Formats: sequence, structure tokens, C-alpha cells
Amino acid sequence: MFFPKDFIETAEGLLFAVVNPGLEQGKALCFLRYVKDGGEWRKQATAEANAYLRRHHPDYLHYSPVLDAYLHAVEVERIVRCHQPRHRLRHIMQSHDHDPIERDVVALGVLLMQQGVDLDTVGITGSILVGAQKDSSDIDLVSYGRGSFHHCRAGVRTLIEQNHLQDLADSDWRESYQRRNCSLSYDEYVRHEKRKFNKALVNGRKFDLSLIEQEEPGRKAVYQKLGPITLICRIADDTRAFDYPSVYRIDHDSIAAIVCFTATYAGQAFNGERVEVSGMLEQNAQGVQQIVVGSSREAHGEHIKVIDA
Repeated sequence: MFFPKDFIETAEGLLFAVVNPGLEQGKALCFLRYVKDGGEWRKQATAEANAYLRRHHPDYLHYSPVLDAYLHAVEVERIVRCHQPRHRLRHIMQSHDHDPIERDVVALGVLLMQQGVDLDTVGITGSILVGAQKDSSDIDLVSYGRGSFHHCRAGVRTLIEQNHLQDLADSDWRESYQRRNCSLSYDEYVRHEKRKFNKALVNGRKFDLSLIEQEEPGRKAVYQKLGPITLICRIADDTRAFDYPSVYRIDHDSIAAIVCFTATYAGQAFNGERVEVSGMLEQNAQGVQQIVVGSSREAHGEHIKVIDA
């Protein structure tokens, strides 16, 4: 079984990041992130990845009727290797030969273990997963299971308070904000992010922590897009706020939940808070409605914003 943040490699020298657990029509749902160029992995931006596949490998372009979205997909038999975040982190922690980035990974791992975190439930993704890191690379940690994830978050908060880790500086926040390219103002973005405790600095290097839930995916209802919507509502259940996708049950007569497919708005709001949400209204065959934030990868014009607690 594949999990989000795994990387799958094909014989053509393509690396896809898995975006959805399990399979659809015998294919792993994913998105092209790297192309092998001269023996090295070259990162692909979203538009660049789509253009590359249209030109060279259109058979990997895919429409998902379950997600009602266009993305990429790879048939299982075409996968030559699966890069798994937990295996990579374990290898780094047990190795004695590290580059500067891997030394920071080890330092962070040791700090988390001192907070009682079981590193067997933690992995590393992004460029470090496939050895494509550069001097400027961030550390992308993933935690498997909500219990482990929230234990890590609590540990990060404590380590910041103890000054073993550092909160992001203004320049770091601005870089993060520019990369997200979201529809919130800079001040709104930072206000929401600072209370999540899923990112900090270790030895001056930024790291992020995300949750991977390991539940076996059940049969998913098919939703159809009804149109854009902006709504003010109150959060009724934030249990899955940091999941992928994030799910916020809301107190509303006809709309059941906000479902978010962009990491920018994971953990964005908590129980009892009133939010403004802008996204795409969807409905399934049973008439259940939800608002999707992240109906496109960048989610331009879509957001979740706490307006009061």
C-alpha cells in the first residue's frame, strides 16, 4: 500500500510523489516532482510537470472520478522503486557518514527522541528522501498516525520554549509565505501558522512536520462540483484538521464539512472557532455537501481564515 509523501520511481527516470493512499483503477495517484537529468534529479514545478508529461508521457496524466480532479497516476507494474520516508530516516539516523543537511536531520531526530517521540513512527520526505538535497534544502518530516503527530507537535513546542529549536525569523516566514502563494495577507498567514507548531528551525535550517494517517482507505463517495462559494461558519470537529486531506466538520444546516487538499490550511482552525472559507462547493449522490479548498494544487483564491475564536 502506498501512502501520501512516498515517492514512486518509474523506469523512465521519473519520480512521483504519492498524494492519495491506496490505488484507483490499479494506479497510484500522484504528482510528478522530479525528472532524472544527467544522472541527477531535477525538481519540477507544477506547470512544468504537467507540460513535461503532456510532451513526453501523456499516459501518466489522469482524471480521478473519485477526487473529481486532474492529476497524475502510475500503474503499479510500472513502478520500479518505492522510496519510503521511514526507511530513509532510519538509514540517516543509523549512518555515520552525513552531509551538513543530514547532520541537522540527526540533531532534530535526537531532540525529538529526548521528548519521547518514537522515531519509528516518523519519516523524511522531499528532496532528502531521494538524496537530491542541496545546501539550502528544508527538512520535510512526516509522522504516521495522529498520536505520533501530536506528540511531535508538543515536542516541537517544548523545544522552542527551551530554545533547543528556534521559531522562524521574519525572513523565514516571508519566504514560506511567498512559496505558498496563498490568498491570505502576510500577517494573516503568520498568525495562523505560529500556533500550529509544525515548523521551526534546527541549527538555522527550517523543517516542517506533516501527518500521514495510516487508516485503510474505505470506499469514497464521488462528489461533483457545484460552483465556488464563500461562507462564514463555526468549526464543530477538528479531529482531522492535520490529516491529508484536512477535514473540518462545521456547524451548518446543509454543508457537512470543509475538505482541504493544500498543506497551507492544514491545522488552520480549531473547535469552536468561526472561520471564513472560500472554495468549491461539492455534492455527492446522497446529497451530502462539502466545501473543498485546494480544488487546484495552488488553490488560488481559496482559503480558510479564522475571524474569531
